[in-house]
Amino acid sequence: MSENNTLLARFLFWRIRHVKQKQFILLLSFLVGLVSGIAAVLLKKLVHFISHNTIELIDVKNASFLYILYPLIGILITVLFVRYVVKENIGHGVSKILFSISQKNGNLKTHNSFSSFIASALTVGFGGSVGLEAPVVLTGSSIGSTLSRLMKLNYRETTLMIGCGAAGALAGIFKAPIAALVFGLEVLLLDLTMASLIPMLISAVTGATVAYLFSGSGLVFSFELTQPFLLSHLPYFALLGVVAGLISVYFTKATMVTERWFSRISNTWLKWLAGGLTLGLLVYVFPPLYGEGYETLLSLLHNEASEIARGQVFGEINLNEWSMLGFLVLVLVFKVFASSATNGSGGVGGIFAPTLFMGGLTGFILARFLNMLNIVSLPEENFALVGMASLMAGVMHAPLTAIFLIAEITGGYQLFLPLIIASTISYLTIMYFEPHSIYHKRLARRKQLITHNKDQAILRLINMWALIEKDFSIIKPTQTLGDLVRIISKSKRNIFPVVDNNGKLLGVVLLDDIRSIIFNADVYDSTLVETLMIYPPATITKEDSMEDVVQMFKETGAWNLPVTEKDKYVGFISKSKLFSIYRRWLMNITSE
Repeated sequence: MSENNTLLARFLFWRIRHVKQKQFILLLSFLVGLVSGIAAVLLKKLVHFISHNTIELIDVKNASFLYILYPLIGILITVLFVRYVVKENIGHGVSKILFSISQKNGNLKTHNSFSSFIASALTVGFGGSVGLEAPVVLTGSSIGSTLSRLMKLNYRETTLMIGCGAAGALAGIFKAPIAALVFGLEVLLLDLTMASLIPMLISAVTGATVAYLFSGSGLVFSFELTQPFLLSHLPYFALLGVVAGLISVYFTKATMVTERWFSRISNTWLKWLAGGLTLGLLVYVFPPLYGEGYETLLSLLHNEASEIARGQVFGEINLNEWSMLGFLVLVLVFKVFASSATNGSGGVGGIFAPTLFMGGLTGFILARFLNMLNIVSLPEENFALVGMASLMAGVMHAPLTAIFLIAEITGGYQLFLPLIIASTISYLTIMYFEPHSIYHKRLARRKQLITHNKDQAILRLINMWALIEKDFSIIKPTQTLGDLVRIISKSKRNIFPVVDNNGKLLGVVLLDDIRSIIFNADVYDSTLVETLMIYPPATITKEDSMEDVVQMFKETGAWNLPVTEKDKYVGFISKSKLFSIYRRWLMNITSE
């Protein structure tokens, strides 16, 4: 045993004797929140450093075409880092967390604590049209998972530490502890009992405190309510909710289609070139698509939309009122492709920022359009703010997270009622078309998504192949009843699989079915096994989920069902063993 392992073992032994488990979990939640918050702050500062220095190096008025190359360069460095250093796909951060909770007992690889941090900084710093939030949430969750392994925590405590890491990181990047806490409930689908609520709250507050210490007490988006909320505007906020819900459907479907298109390109370098050039050209034509897009959101919240097209470093674009509106609509439409091209070509980033960006544009465009028609006089900046929450609520299927996040990062608590109304309507609208969020869709398709439904959640945690029992005596169809009797005398089972020479399952023989002739020695040699076997009422295959297995037991009433892989016999799963493991998991995830 190495010296480090010896020290760790001594610490764990000392901890068991002197520190109660609940107190230890609270201490760990503080530590995870602290480290995750620091990671979030460092990531923001690193991206700002890269972005600031790359822009400063170029005389953009004379060389704006180089903005086509910037994303290409950033994504290329990211691809090289992932391919030759990490050597593993690190995209889809939130989906990766959900998969680890569902299928890997909460075990995230240690490199996730830094790999997505570095890769996202390179991607976004050089103009990738994605966000930092999902990568830093993966970073925080990996910190929690790694610490859990070191401290020998069980599954329930490990998932709690993953939630603490996510909450600390999200609170650190947005200074929004309440939204970070709710994120764990809505997006990571964690069960927040009182035992888990306090540790996650500690992590979230710690992460936010770190952000305040290092970057000041200012809001992420400074917003001043210049026009108060009027009840007469409620129908228009409701309309915004419907529009945002439909845009959310567009965002989800366009992202999935673009993702599938890039996945068909097997060559890494061709994929990088195709996605990088697509992104670069989009940024060249539509400058607001460069980077996270938070400067554009600030312009909308300050009712300075003309600055978006004029865009400081991108040169002068003079547009009239209707042309400006058309320009913003095109930016809204192409943002999803810029985001998908960034990730599809090998970049690393999340959809938080693109969602907020498109939401702000949606709200602003709707209000500006209605104002230009002289139908009503609406506060465009208020609609931009509410639009941010509405689209996030739709795309992520997380209305509470969206409401609290936008209220916290803008200080827009005066608009709480329209935030609630528009976000709820947006969520209900997309639910009609898409039952799962963009994060959950991939796992739900494979029936690997853990939900708040405990029965379903436990079944998805159980590894079907760990249930398979193989201590069954196999018999050939050409063997006789006499051979079967000799096998029965040495077996503790009452069911016998009949398998041919190629290993294919042909049927089963049940002891109860042959009890009437088993003692009749006169027919031992004349009766073949193939005349005694029956086909099982159902057969479990590798493709079946645990929910399918339970349904088979329910429909057939059987106590044992055979398992096959490509028609070849593997073993049996028994109902008693399944329910025994189910009860064990239930105690594990619900014990306080």
